[in-house]
Amino acid sequence: MTDTAGTLRDEVSPQTAAALRAAMTRLFEGRPQRTDGRLTKENLYKEAQVSRATMNRAHVVLAEWDAYVATHGKKTAGEAQRDAAITELKRRLTKKTQECTLLENKLKAAVTAIAALYHDNEALRQQLNRDVSASVTPIRPRGPHQRR
Repeated sequence: MTDTAGTLRDEVSPQTAAALRAAMTRLFEGRPQRTDGRLTKENLYKEAQVSRATMNRAHVVLAEWDAYVATHGKKTAGEAQRDAAITELKRRLTKKTQECTLLENKLKAAVTAIAALYHDNEALRQQLNRDVSASVTPIRPRGPHQRR
């Protein structure tokens, strides 16, 4: 854990510490070999192919891990890109939803106007039919003495 001078020391072999550091580097760079790449300690020991108990004895490595995660967060580069893409898609979806709402409102207004015009047209046709049938005067055939 700590030596007599109070500094952290690993209680694992140099090979194990190197395996943990290599696994840590792969995870930080977003190129895992054995895990899904999330920045978790579970992925760290699985990526290094050591037990959790062994990883827990690598105090210096874990301090480096904790410092990196505290500075950079737990998101991998792929997760950050994914989150940015999701944010952009949500923004575009919101914009398209607003456009659809506007178009729906315009469509409703057009339907109302078309219905009103249809009813007006029908009323005018009925009026025309009443007026034409009431005031039609038949044309008499012309006789031979009338001029053309």
